Amino acid sequence: MTANMYNMNAQMQNTHHFSTHSSDERTWATLAHASALLNLFGGVGGIIAALVIWLTQREKSAWVGFQALQSLIFQAAAVVITVLVVGGVWVVGFIVSFATIGIGTFVAVPVMILFFFGGFALMAAEMVYACYGAYQINQGREFRYKWIGDWLQRRSVGN
Repeated sequence: MTANMYNMNAQMQNTHHFSTHSSDERTWATLAHASALLNLFGGVGGIIAALVIWLTQREKSAWVGFQALQSLIFQAAAVVITVLVVGGVWVVGFIVSFATIGIGTFVAVPVMILFFFGGFALMAAEMVYACYGAYQINQGREFRYKWIGDWLQRRSVGN
């Protein structure tokens, strides 16, 4: 493992450590996390922006690449989970409604509507968490998404 990887690993152990990265690196990393706000417009704008940042900056800075890849995976996972849960509930709701010749509609439709708005709440929570990450990075602190950051770090150390 290179000295740069040891340095990155040491910095990521505690999210309260202040970053030694350049202003440009912090700006790119901040934009990668804040790109989640673009999901308000079309649902995948933030994913595309994080992907572009990762593709263009990963060779210039391993740290920016790590931050952008975290953001990309986090945003993609949030979209996929939301679509699967909300879509699954709607499919089950329609099946129940048709199978019971409309009687199940009295239960299915309110549940479907609840999950529809729950999907919006989940996406809002994802954006708030991503903006928190952008804020932490912008303030010069390290940031890792729960599970994703650790998983990515283990994968990078293993290579």
